[in-house]
Amino acid sequence: MGTHPESSRLTDLTVDPLPVLRMRRSTKWSIFPDDVLPLPIAETDFALADPIAAALSEAIERSDTGYASPVPDLAESLSEFAAARWNWQIDPGQVTSVLDVGVGVVELLRVLASGGGTVVISPPVYPPFYHWIDEVGGQLREVPLVQTGQGWRLDLLALERAFADRPAAYVLCNPHNPVGRVHDREELAALVHLATRYGVTLVSDEIHAPLILTGGEFTPILTIPGAADVAVSLVSASKAWNLAGLKCATVVTGSRPMADLVERFPADTRWRIGHFGVLASVAAYRDGDVWLDQLIGTLDRRREQIDGFVRATPGISWHLPEATYLAWLDCSRLDLDDPQAHFLEHGKVAVESGLRFGGPGQHHVRLNFGTSEEILDEAFRRLRSCL
Repeated sequence: MGTHPESSRLTDLTVDPLPVLRMRRSTKWSIFPDDVLPLPIAETDFALADPIAAALSEAIERSDTGYASPVPDLAESLSEFAAARWNWQIDPGQVTSVLDVGVGVVELLRVLASGGGTVVISPPVYPPFYHWIDEVGGQLREVPLVQTGQGWRLDLLALERAFADRPAAYVLCNPHNPVGRVHDREELAALVHLATRYGVTLVSDEIHAPLILTGGEFTPILTIPGAADVAVSLVSASKAWNLAGLKCATVVTGSRPMADLVERFPADTRWRIGHFGVLASVAAYRDGDVWLDQLIGTLDRRREQIDGFVRATPGISWHLPEATYLAWLDCSRLDLDDPQAHFLEHGKVAVESGLRFGGPGQHHVRLNFGTSEEILDEAFRRLRSCL
């Protein structure tokens, strides 16, 4: 499981030169002046996978731009991909399409926690987790990750104390954004045991699951014995194949009680997905593995590149991520009140402020390394110049 063994032998994926990238109108490339290198937003710069480009081009050629249909192809292609990649057997009948992972989580929390139910999360974590809980009127409870010599881990003892108070749900991030942690099978089994014991529903955001770097191993929550009765998984092709703007994700369940939660979604939820998102996701799952393996190899080399920069830069440290294209950099020894603002003002490098990910993110920044070697080298040159 994880990546295919040949991934490390493939050449880097293509990235357009900066002037061409700056012609993109997506968020990453449209919110900063041209003198800034934009490395905060979780979009990648790589050329689109050929099978996906072909599927979208063919749709345009036949003027196939109408409403999306949640056809069986989406669930079946995800099921095939999950079985081949992670040995995860998904029943296509328990796959529901949603606009994106965030919408899926919000709709689950509306069912579980609207009207003031408590929702537990583990910061530092993807900032919208906070917004989703606010959106449904839930009560937030934070159980931060703990740092060990091997990196960040779930605090299972603190989670048991929180679960003993019978919260409505725990929203898990696996792989964990921003720290790049892939929670291992033993941790997840302990989490499922706690959820079962205390009657807590686990909502697992697994959007970065295809992005397991060499040395990591992804365990889908629903492959843990007993998890099907207490957990729901949300997956999408959007992060790995850079399809966020096409709007398509899936909610996966494995038991009747969890499927009942999804059946309480608003009736039109499944019809709000993007038609191109469905077409692109099916192409990614069915024909995108070679490109994905090349992406993993490329990200392995970008991870090594960042590690070299960190080792040569006193004051910055990190734990090598096991997944994602996101570097979580600890800048606490730089004696900067706000490293993100300093890097932007003095180095013209845009990164994400760690405080957006919760209190444990203070003095950290998140840097997106889903780009070319040349762009990262230029970013590091600029960062060194302002330290």
